Amino acid sequence: MMKWGDLKNWSDYWEQLRKVLLDPKVDEALLEKSLQEAREKMPVPVLWMIGKTQAGKTSIIRAMTGSETAEIGNGFQPCTRQSRFYDFPADMPVVRFLDTRGLGEVAYEPTDDIEYCESKAHLLIAVMKVADIKQQAVFDVLHKVRERHPEWPLLIVQTGLHECYLPGGQHIQPWPYDRQPLPDSAPSDLKRALLAQRESAQSLPGDALVRWVAVDLTLPEDGFDPQDYGLEALWQAIEALSSLGLENLLTSGEAVRDLFEQTAHQHIVGYSTTAAGLGTLPAIDLMAVTAVQAKLLHSLAVLYSQSWDKRTISEFLGLLGAGMATGYLARWIGRTVAKVLPVVGQTVGVIWGASASGAATYALGKAAVYFFVQRRNHLNVDAQTIRQIYAEELERGAAMLKNRLQGKS
Repeated sequence: MMKWGDLKNWSDYWEQLRKVLLDPKVDEALLEKSLQEAREKMPVPVLWMIGKTQAGKTSIIRAMTGSETAEIGNGFQPCTRQSRFYDFPADMPVVRFLDTRGLGEVAYEPTDDIEYCESKAHLLIAVMKVADIKQQAVFDVLHKVRERHPEWPLLIVQTGLHECYLPGGQHIQPWPYDRQPLPDSAPSDLKRALLAQRESAQSLPGDALVRWVAVDLTLPEDGFDPQDYGLEALWQAIEALSSLGLENLLTSGEAVRDLFEQTAHQHIVGYSTTAAGLGTLPAIDLMAVTAVQAKLLHSLAVLYSQSWDKRTISEFLGLLGAGMATGYLARWIGRTVAKVLPVVGQTVGVIWGASASGAATYALGKAAVYFFVQRRNHLNVDAQTIRQIYAEELERGAAMLKNRLQGKS
């Protein structure tokens, strides 16, 4: 059976994809087993969020993912008796948020939940409403976790800044709350509240970095501009404390311009990550990788309300051009393998397969978005443009997946 990591002729890959798309005969049970192995190989990054009820954890998730409040409320699922998780996107998750029940609530003993979440987390985020001075329950948990994991960095997010503004007050621009000392332009009540919480954390055990970010994530009817005040600083803190690369995985910067494109991007990243995981498994055959790619292309067609029949599939593959796509992929993989040869602990086969499967899936998805948008708007699809998109997104997709692949080396 042909293996992804054993391909000598790149046209074999393209012909296999064409076959899967035009005449799908996939063993669903075998594919699901392969996908499960891939997910275990490259687990979804987990952000563990703790805090009191109404601290603003849901607002942070909404701001980071771009999901609406109702979507988040419907998307949470229980993982213990008192804790819950939120996978985003739900079908092919890029990130998982773990949320414990509000700390400090009457008759809630969080020990079991803390132990469970502690075993799953990649980054611990404590959320504190700045106007709430009673945060001892949160600090108690942080103290216990840092005693067990003194090497863990900690991100503490202070929320609800506007509750400490004077009547009619608005956000200070530019965002100033990383300065030491805090600027005189900040409301005096807000400065006192921010500093009081920060001083309380000085007694936490552990030598790892504790980073503070002050945010105000509001709704349009609240009347504050911008509604995601401090979000950029929050992203910077997350990236500084981890190597998860979540900002690129979730937003793709300026590439995400509307709801359709953002939703498509989440699908593309999710499927690409899964394909990259499949690429690290030496026994995975080409059929499994191309089946993942076929599922991605079908889901994008559904998203853009486009037919995905044999005629449309043939048009897409023809415009993309098997010779161009496979040739560019082969040259790119050649450069990638050459770059990683000196890296201790890596095998060329693992990097080769993961890079090829993940980056190619990402590039196919982005090319398909252009194809479907043009068709939806009754515009011509330019072959040169779609091929350029594929080539550029192959590089971009590899860069986005780089941190996660290196993290598992």
